[in-house]
Amino acid sequence: MSLPTSLIQLVLPERCAGCALASGLLCAACAMPLTVPARAVRLGPGLPGLPQTWTVADYGGPVRAIIAAHKERGRTSLARPLGATLSRAVLATVAAVAEPVPGPDPPEQAPEQAPGPVLVPVPSARAALRRRGHDPTHRMAAVAVRVLRAGGLRATGLGALRQRRPVADQAGLTAGERAANLAGALEVVPRVPVAGRGVIVVDDVITTGASLAEAARALRQAGALVVGAATVAATPLRRGG
Repeated sequence: MSLPTSLIQLVLPERCAGCALASGLLCAACAMPLTVPARAVRLGPGLPGLPQTWTVADYGGPVRAIIAAHKERGRTSLARPLGATLSRAVLATVAAVAEPVPGPDPPEQAPEQAPGPVLVPVPSARAALRRRGHDPTHRMAAVAVRVLRAGGLRATGLGALRQRRPVADQAGLTAGERAANLAGALEVVPRVPVAGRGVIVVDDVITTGASLAEAARALRQAGALVVGAATVAATPLRRGG
């Protein structure tokens, strides 16, 4: 967040990140889409390697504005409600592993000895990190872990992934172009222990699934067992089934 932006936020009263009309972090109306039950995401024929994904909200209206404010405008306090939403998608993923949903792509089974879900966030591009000054997905994942642990689930977070090469901006790319842009772009950070562990890949939004599929590929290549994925929101064309 830039210094001028910080000074403006100190002087002006905080407005709802969803509608910019009500006072406070989020008004009740804009927060409501983040509180609906989690649902499974269906991507038509699907993307090879994409784990079963659970989400909560549609990426549009106030939800889009909230995620943009957290990601691009430095409103890091939004990590609390967004992380709480992400935790419900994680819980749905855990439940799906315990009781697999029938279908062509059943979730991989986590090792029985695993103490709890390991949340692995999809990393931001280096240029985006420099521009934003923080990693929004890591921040949300950390909140989700705290919420899950407060509810009795022994969740942990693991910053296991990093970019191994630059990627182009995904905005405006087709599904095929996104997959090609991200192919082989991620790797597991050396000496981070993922082999044999059951992990859940987490991100803020699923659009085509290319980012989640690439993250899952890198983790599987390092020996991790990817049991599912969880996001805060999904683009309207990828609503849950």
